[in-house]
Amino acid sequence: MASPLTDRQFVRLLDDRLDEVFFMNHGADLDENIQTLYNVKTSNKAWEELFGIGDIPDFSELVGTITYSPMYPGYHTKVEHKEFTNGIQITRKLIDDERYDVIEGRVGRLGESARRTKEKYGCRAFAYAFSNTFDFATAEEGVSLCNDSHLTKTSGLSTTTGFDNYVTTAFSPVAVEAARLLGNKIRSDIGERIDMNLDTLIVPDELAQDAWELISSAGKVDTDNNNANWFKGKYRLLIYKRLSDYDTNNWYMVDYNKMKQQLYWYNRIPTEFKNTTDFDTFIRKYAGYFRISYAHKDWRWLVGAEVT
Repeated sequence: MASPLTDRQFVRLLDDRLDEVFFMNHGADLDENIQTLYNVKTSNKAWEELFGIGDIPDFSELVGTITYSPMYPGYHTKVEHKEFTNGIQITRKLIDDERYDVIEGRVGRLGESARRTKEKYGCRAFAYAFSNTFDFATAEEGVSLCNDSHLTKTSGLSTTTGFDNYVTTAFSPVAVEAARLLGNKIRSDIGERIDMNLDTLIVPDELAQDAWELISSAGKVDTDNNNANWFKGKYRLLIYKRLSDYDTNNWYMVDYNKMKQQLYWYNRIPTEFKNTTDFDTFIRKYAGYFRISYAHKDWRWLVGAEVT
C-alpha cells in the first residue's frame, strides 16, 4: 500500500491555487541593491577563501640585466556560507473556509521574506563597516572594513600614511572633499599610491536631499556667492534606504569599479521552496531555504564616515 504522506489524493484535498501562488509569486531572489553594490557570485564549496597578492614596485633603469621585483602575500579571508530557513503552516479548515484570498497572499509573501532577509544582510556590509566582527568572514587582518589603522605584511613599511579610510565628519561639501582627498592618498601594500576614483556617494534616506543638492546644484552649495559648484555631476548617488535602520548620519564614498572587484556576494544555494501536507492533521506546510555569504577581499575601494 502506498504511503499516505505521498498519496496525491490527500494533497488534492487542499486548494491547488496555493501551490501556484507559492512557486510563481515569490518575487525576485536578490534585492536590486545587492545586484548594484556587490560582485554576485555562485559557489559550489562549503566555504570560499580570499587571498590578496601584493603590488609590484616601479620599473627601474636597465643596468646590465633585468631587476626582478619581490611580491608579498596579502591577507587571507575565509568566508563561510550560512543556512537560512523560514516556513508557514495553514490548517485545512482555514483553507476551506477562507474567502478573501488572504491566505494566498501569505503564502506568496514567504518569497518576499527571503528576499528581505538577503537585503538586510546586504546592507550590513556598509552598516557594520566600522566593526571588526563579520557575519560570514574570518579575516586575517583583524580590523574593520573602514579603519584608520589598516595593516600590511610588507616588511618594514610604515602604515602611518595611506592606510586610513575612516572619517567621523558629518555630511557636508567640506567633508565630502576631505574624504575624496583622503581616498586619493590611499596606498597599496608596498606604499605606492593607487588609482582611486571615488565616484559614488552612498547615503541613507535622511541624507538624500543634501547629497542630491551637492551634486546637482549649479552654484556653490550653502553659500551666497555665485561660484560654480565643483561637485556638480561629479558623483553618482546611491540612496540606500535600509541604512537608516542602523544609523541616519553615516555615509560612504566608493570607487564603484573597485567595489565590484572587491566586495563579494555568494549564492551557495539560491532560494528554494517546498511544501507538504501532514497526514495526521491535514496542516499544509510551506518552507523556504537558502545559503548565502558576503565578504570583502580588500578595503581599498571606499572611505566610510562614522559620524560622531
